[in-house]
Amino acid sequence: MEDRFEMVAKTFQGLEEVLAEELRSLGAVNVEPGRRMVSFEGTLETLYRANLQCRTALRILKPFYSFRAKDADTLYEHVKEYDWSKILDIDKTFAIDTVTNSDEFKHSRFVTYRVKDGIVDWFKDRFGEDKRPGVRLQDADVMINVHINGTAVTLSLDSSGESLHKRGYRVAQTEAPINEVLAAGIILRSGWRGDCPLVDPMCGSGTFLIEAALIAANINPGIYRKGFAFERWADFDAELFESIYNDDSNEREVRFKIYGADISPRAIEIAQKNIKSAGVGKYIDLERRAISAWTEAPKPAGVLVTNPPYGERISAPDMDALYKTIGSQLKHVFTGYHAWIIGYRDEYFARIGLAPSEKIPLYNGALECSLREYIIFDGDRKSFVRQGGKIGKGPRESARAERTERGERGERPARRGGSERQFRGERYDRPERPGRQQSRPTTPAQPEAEPENPLAKRRNPHALKMLTGRQPSLKPMEGPMMRSRGWKKKGSSSKPDTDNE
Repeated sequence: MEDRFEMVAKTFQGLEEVLAEELRSLGAVNVEPGRRMVSFEGTLETLYRANLQCRTALRILKPFYSFRAKDADTLYEHVKEYDWSKILDIDKTFAIDTVTNSDEFKHSRFVTYRVKDGIVDWFKDRFGEDKRPGVRLQDADVMINVHINGTAVTLSLDSSGESLHKRGYRVAQTEAPINEVLAAGIILRSGWRGDCPLVDPMCGSGTFLIEAALIAANINPGIYRKGFAFERWADFDAELFESIYNDDSNEREVRFKIYGADISPRAIEIAQKNIKSAGVGKYIDLERRAISAWTEAPKPAGVLVTNPPYGERISAPDMDALYKTIGSQLKHVFTGYHAWIIGYRDEYFARIGLAPSEKIPLYNGALECSLREYIIFDGDRKSFVRQGGKIGKGPRESARAERTERGERGERPARRGGSERQFRGERYDRPERPGRQQSRPTTPAQPEAEPENPLAKRRNPHALKMLTGRQPSLKPMEGPMMRSRGWKKKGSSSKPDTDNE
């Protein structure tokens, strides 16, 4: 039986249970949610799948050395005692990322320097003054995560490299796009799995739309990335990862459309480019439309999810009026929908004029936000409850109840592990291959001058023919606000992208 080892998946506060459920569905065992993290156990295959398939993980860590240190000298001595030949070679490079939550170690940069000194001096003592691995801030061969909680120190290998929210499909962005992991987590938290329409009436750069399409089609979010840090590890199993990477047997047909709109022509152009880059255009209807211009919602009733301006980095001329309009449109247009809105200020939420059935604290960047669910029903609240409607039962229950009434299903895995381990007690506060000629090279590719659909480079061509070359459908527009959409019909030349942000 393949060796099983401990891992830690980092995520945003508020998404721990969602990530735990994802990990269980991948076959992870002893899954235990913590604060901004989930600890679990699995094999090398589990590690590869977690990086490739988890939608709500920011990075996957593999702990390898734990100890206690009360000061910098003790920290240095413990680091120097470890046999670093297990992790590094002299001709390799390494980088260190440090997270501290400790009165003894208040400055993460100083901790990084002391850990670096301990590693370098271990090699110097054994191989000579000039024999040591190099330090490299970007694209290092080995990435080491240092986590200190009080006096407890844990060193881990970072298997992901760049944060997993950097999917690889985003080629342009609006001023304050929502993080991809946060967007996917909100959609999964709502209970939506593609079994009804999904609408984002203020879509910005299209992140909710793309993540929804990936969820509905069950496309792995990691397929767009150029590489993972574990591909540079000494024990990297290229054949195993290739088999996981090229397996698209779980992908499925999308039964309901995803609808996106925004008042800004520039936002629509940007969303257009990102949707094209992700290769999911055939699942999405996109148009320029103000929230106030919606007169009819897609049928059957589904899920609305959106990230309106907070009045911080992005604002509207009249924020009170904007949120009042959102509430009015929910009540009069989106009847029967479950609406999920992430926002920052309570006074703006109050302008919506509806009582939320669920309030979930979430961070959007540095802002402590709130995700709120509004169940939009006909008539008054008492009548809705008398007729069997459920309010305030949590996102899974309310979403499933809605789907059950439509004769649809939304089962989810329920396995849980239970053993305790020393590492789980800590707090986490932040964050080529043989056999296929079409596979990407084992070394990470250099960024290309012109963005192009990464699916065309990385996926099995046989799995691509239904995805690539598709554009989001745009309804025709008239009047002076009409702008170039940045793409043309198949067979015609394309105008180069000119947006820079």
